[in-house]
Amino acid sequence: MKVILSVDIQGHGKRGDIVEVNEGYARNYLLPKKLAIEATKGIINEYNQKLERERKLIKDEKDRAIELGKTLESTIVTIKVKCGEGKLYGSVTSQDIANALHLLGYDIDKRKVILKDPIKATGLYSADIKLHKEVNTKIKLDIVPDKS
Repeated sequence: MKVILSVDIQGHGKRGDIVEVNEGYARNYLLPKKLAIEATKGIINEYNQKLERERKLIKDEKDRAIELGKTLESTIVTIKVKCGEGKLYGSVTSQDIANALHLLGYDIDKRKVILKDPIKATGLYSADIKLHKEVNTKIKLDIVPDKS
């Protein structure tokens, strides 16, 4: 009997796989516990359409991330910080960078900003931003003293 797995089942497959199992196993265990659904022609067609929609959404999301990455690469983010003689009081964090990007109109979460080393002095730096699981970009940071 063909079924579509609703969850990962060791020895049979991952969630979403269409697998062939014994009829008794399907009727007495998988179907009653809602671990799988019976794979009829209509359900398989519906499932394939759903997969196609999801693939298209993922591709569109990746394309948007690539475009945003190209835009961010050419952007210099200026962050004003309180400091004394070139040394900062504290350090510039990923939250500070996310806030500066938000002021420029980019909605980037602080968890997506990756700093190799903490920024503890004024000057020019770079930071990586993970826009998508397959798309990373670098931004330029200009850390300047706050004169106010």
